[in-house]
Amino acid sequence: MKILIVEDETQLARSISEYLSEESYLCEAASTFSEAMNKIEMFHYDCILLDIMLPDGNGLKILEEIKKQHKQDGVIIISAKNALDDKINGLKLGADDYLTKPFHLSELMARIYSIIRRKQFSSSNTIKQNELQIDLLAKKVSVNEENICLTKKEFDLLIYFIGNKNKVISKSTLAEHLSGDFADMLDNHDFVYAHVKNLKKKLYDAGCGHYLKTMYGTGYKWET
Repeated sequence: MKILIVEDETQLARSISEYLSEESYLCEAASTFSEAMNKIEMFHYDCILLDIMLPDGNGLKILEEIKKQHKQDGVIIISAKNALDDKINGLKLGADDYLTKPFHLSELMARIYSIIRRKQFSSSNTIKQNELQIDLLAKKVSVNEENICLTKKEFDLLIYFIGNKNKVISKSTLAEHLSGDFADMLDNHDFVYAHVKNLKKKLYDAGCGHYLKTMYGTGYKWET
């Protein structure tokens, strides 16, 4: 899962990134209004942590632009301002949640998880598709009630595919999802092929149906 941290307090942004990275989230950061706008226009995020007070603009303007572009990224406003008007305005503009500084990182993570679960998996902690079952909290995958061992990247890919079921996803999109900004620096996307190949093999060897399809020349699709 991919998170954008829009926060000009460097230490706070670093602390959030380190904490979420330990929970297998891929984190990127933007410390200014213009930097955040560039990233949001170029990339998709599962959740955006959005500070209102930025050195070169108001975070609520970023939220307005996200909604104007009809992007589905989850948004949590994080701000030192505890004014009721800010909270109401943010929620009216389409923010999913509001968290006032200071806050516990564990609470932030719980809210991020709740938003992603609600948007992608109908608020369920468990995903079931015939013989395949995924426990999102425990990060366990089983086929015919037998657990299979996936790497963090493979698990992330599986959740991403299922969250975008019946959609063709290009290799470049997968590379950006797995590597963030670094995807543009890579000579090719062979690492995507390797991760998908390993994921397919583990699922199929365990007896899972062939839901993950290779769409030759375009990418991959999880079919239901």
